Amino acid sequence: MNAFTKFLYAFIMVLVFTLSTAFAQCPNGTYVNIVINPDQFPQETSWAIIGAYEDTIVTGGPYTDIIDYSPQLTQLCIPNGDYTFNIFDTYGDGVAGSLWGGQDGSYYVMHCGDTIVQPDSANFGFSTFHGFTLEDCAPPPPVFGCMDESFVEFLPIATLDTGMCYTPKLYGCTDEEAFNYDSIANTDILTDSCTHTLELTDLAGNGWAGAFLQVFQGNNFLGIFTLEDGFDTTFTFNLSISEPIEVKFNITQQSQFTSVQCGYSVYSEEHVAIDAPGGFASPLLPFVIVQGMPYCGNNCIEKIYGCIDDTALNYNDGANTDDESCYYVEGCTNPIYIEYNEDADFDNETCATLIVLGCMDSTALNYNPEANTEIEGSCVEVVEGCTDNTMFNFNVNANLDNGSCISYMYGCIDVTALNYDSLANTDDGTCIAYVWGCTDGTAFNYNSLANSDDGSCINVVFGCTDNTMWNYDLTANTDNGSCIPFYYGCTDSTAINYDDDANSDNGSCIYPVPGCNDPSAINYNPLVNVADSSCYYSAGCYSGDVYYIPDACFEWVIGVDPYCCNTTWDDGCDGLYAYCADGWTGPTDIAMFERMGIIPYPNPSNGLISFNSEVDVKIYDELGRLVYEANKVLDIELDTGKGFYLVKISKDNLSITNKIIIK
Repeated sequence: MNAFTKFLYAFIMVLVFTLSTAFAQCPNGTYVNIVINPDQFPQETSWAIIGAYEDTIVTGGPYTDIIDYSPQLTQLCIPNGDYTFNIFDTYGDGVAGSLWGGQDGSYYVMHCGDTIVQPDSANFGFSTFHGFTLEDCAPPPPVFGCMDESFVEFLPIATLDTGMCYTPKLYGCTDEEAFNYDSIANTDILTDSCTHTLELTDLAGNGWAGAFLQVFQGNNFLGIFTLEDGFDTTFTFNLSISEPIEVKFNITQQSQFTSVQCGYSVYSEEHVAIDAPGGFASPLLPFVIVQGMPYCGNNCIEKIYGCIDDTALNYNDGANTDDESCYYVEGCTNPIYIEYNEDADFDNETCATLIVLGCMDSTALNYNPEANTEIEGSCVEVVEGCTDNTMFNFNVNANLDNGSCISYMYGCIDVTALNYDSLANTDDGTCIAYVWGCTDGTAFNYNSLANSDDGSCINVVFGCTDNTMWNYDLTANTDNGSCIPFYYGCTDSTAINYDDDANSDNGSCIYPVPGCNDPSAINYNPLVNVADSSCYYSAGCYSGDVYYIPDACFEWVIGVDPYCCNTTWDDGCDGLYAYCADGWTGPTDIAMFERMGIIPYPNPSNGLISFNSEVDVKIYDELGRLVYEANKVLDIELDTGKGFYLVKISKDNLSITNKIIIK
């Protein structure tokens, strides 16, 4: 929505409000509306209404916080009579913003649906004034126009539809400069509601002295607001854009002479709906009504130019419109410099050294110490050597004789030969070869072809020569059948899974971790694999409808039979508790139950478990699953596999749960 569109919309809403309130009850006279459309310098504009006796009725401006040429509406309830409207500009150019590349502003005084004051010129200098008279309003005439909101020609103030609806609204972004401009659209999609801020100010910093605001939007009463103390305060509320917000400034008896200090504004992030900086000075006004249209923006997205290729070095993740500025390789782009990068598409000002062509090889005949760029193949190599072709070491590639020529010397030049001649440089075919090796027939590496012993003989060493065996002997060279295969396991006798048959440790040793492995205990340790009597319990145990308070007998019972806490408190648990309470002086060791024959042995076991007398047995695995059950047995044999198990043993209304280990 451009500035003119917003002005037209606001102006129409002012007309709607004027017509709707012109005949409403005004305690002291009649309503008058002041409409200020500022230029781009709203802080320079202010106004005043002067009564017939040169008394200041009300003032407005300057407008320090508005943006985007937002129209400002002030509605007043003023007695009928003669008045003067004065408007001021501190710069002296009126509201002629076009002088400085902007838009001209305007001002209007409206009464009974008519414009009774309007500018003669936008450039009124430092000030101008207009006289006007307020009288009772006549009933408004009918307003003809399009009453269908789905058409562009829709007129909100129309009271009689004349069929003047021609253009259906096509919604989209109508701003040609926007990123998402829709050439087909004729109506912007407006954000229908948003958060607005109500800001109250006091120039003296001592609050409003009883003055207060009543804020409405249609039939919605938003509340009563005042500034108790200080220079300013803010409130927030959500406003729709469908109807104007109305602020009624109420002047009380105690605030009528300080109300000139009071100001307020209503604004969103997109728009200032109301800006009333102060000046409500006259005791003739019981209240001042100011109206403004909320605006929450539209769906238009501003074009942000930049490189939008995310593979480019100067990719701009905030841009939405490509400006052909993308580059991918930085470097020197001038080929006359040594720093030139043929792949670079962006010059980063690294060009520093001009190219000097020449041979850069200091050993070459044509070496140029000033050169920094070598022409391929331009260097002439210096080859020193013997240039005499009658000599033994004649070098056909040499171009500079260095005095190294050697005459031919014939003889055996094989250093491995018996008749090697260290002075000879040319073989004459007389060499007699050595055959080196071990000439000891008892040695491991005896060589029957050798004629010269080289000291390499190796004694025979018996042992296991199979490197896949446990007792492989790296020093042995003759196998004697003593090899022993690897047997892996835990070789640490201190581990609980020690295997005395193993000869090679495989890292599987599990070392005893004593402690409490009862999950119901306070000191439960999940790493424990060897249970001891260290478990303790600091809380009660809930089972069914009974809550057992932890006392000495309770801790003794669950120490003897943890299932009394972990699973079910049954008759056996009650029996143990009664046994303790009837005279047993406190917790005891498990030896008592061992004497009664209800402790399994041996523990650890290979699967065969015995008891001293007949008992009922239930065995659970580590997951709590029942894996074995028998009644009145002396011996049991488990084939459940090795591991930890819980054994619940019952006898004579007593029960106990122990852990056993099956190896």
